[in-house]
Amino acid sequence: MTSHAYPTELMSSEAGLTDEFPEVFNSFEEFYPFYLSQHENSTCRRLHFVGSTLGLAGLGAAMLTGKKRYIAAGIVAGYGCAWVGHFFFEHNKPATFKYPVYSFMGDWVMYKDMLTGKVPF
Repeated sequence: MTSHAYPTELMSSEAGLTDEFPEVFNSFEEFYPFYLSQHENSTCRRLHFVGSTLGLAGLGAAMLTGKKRYIAAGIVAGYGCAWVGHFFFEHNKPATFKYPVYSFMGDWVMYKDMLTGKVPF
């Protein structure tokens, strides 16, 4: 996948995107601007970042200790943080419910984009 800078206008529902989920995306590149439009609220994005970091910590802990329960804890913490962001701050339904694979990919691309400054914290 090509690395792109994502202008703020792509993160806005004013870019022609709404809270309604389109029926079909033909590629992740087509999906990602929609994904960003569902993460306009900075608290929601920050909660995603924290949740993804906790998910990585759970994976790391499982690898270090051999205890698989840390993977489960990381998944619960990761999705828990993200869903709190959507339900209480963004006030929309997580794209995970309709597009689980693209949404999971979007979480990690947004994580990278936040680390590199392409998407604001």
